[in-house]
Amino acid sequence: MWIVKLGGSLAHDPRLVQWLALLAELGGGRVTVVPGGGAFADAVRASQRHWHFTDLPAHNMAVLAMAQTAHLFHALEPRLALAADEAGIRRELHAGHPALWLPFGLLRDAPDLLTTWDVTSDSLALWLARVLNAERLILVKACKVPPGSSFAELSAQGVLDARFATWAREAPFPIEVVECDAMEQVRDALLGRTAFRPPVTLARVVASRSGSQRGARPRRKPAA
Repeated sequence: MWIVKLGGSLAHDPRLVQWLALLAELGGGRVTVVPGGGAFADAVRASQRHWHFTDLPAHNMAVLAMAQTAHLFHALEPRLALAADEAGIRRELHAGHPALWLPFGLLRDAPDLLTTWDVTSDSLALWLARVLNAERLILVKACKVPPGSSFAELSAQGVLDARFATWAREAPFPIEVVECDAMEQVRDALLGRTAFRPPVTLARVVASRSGSQRGARPRRKPAA
């Protein structure tokens, strides 16, 4: 199974429809799409700056922002099947559909490791990939991804969130951070024509398998 996270910044990019169509056409039974928060999450940040409330309600609002983006994606591409939890995702994939995650299970009543702005939809996509024992995680970005960058460098540049590099070290699957222009490379890989070949504008880091086994049950929360 592949987890493909489409950044919320793609919401106003004409290539979004092409990405959604690609994943709907070729992702049946094997791809789960994770939506970013995009402008909806930006509105949460602005509201928190204005009213100075804590990160717990901000986290819950940002989760709902991701859900809004999911509904936007579904409106644009109804072949993506909305699923709110692990069982629902597996059910849709088993039925041969591509799944589109509604992350309501991440709503929280008390603060934990996820309820901070250091964790965004990128790390939540990584969290889901671990829960589902995915074989690959691809993060699609509308911004530039400097070639050869490490996860730590991408975090420093604001491409990834602050927790991603640390949590990715425990992931027992390859992780790619791609610009949205990498669509053809992803298409060829989904079709099985080629292994995933990084384009020029790709930062690719294969996570270390030290301390992890491929068949191990993933944790429900990322390690601190």
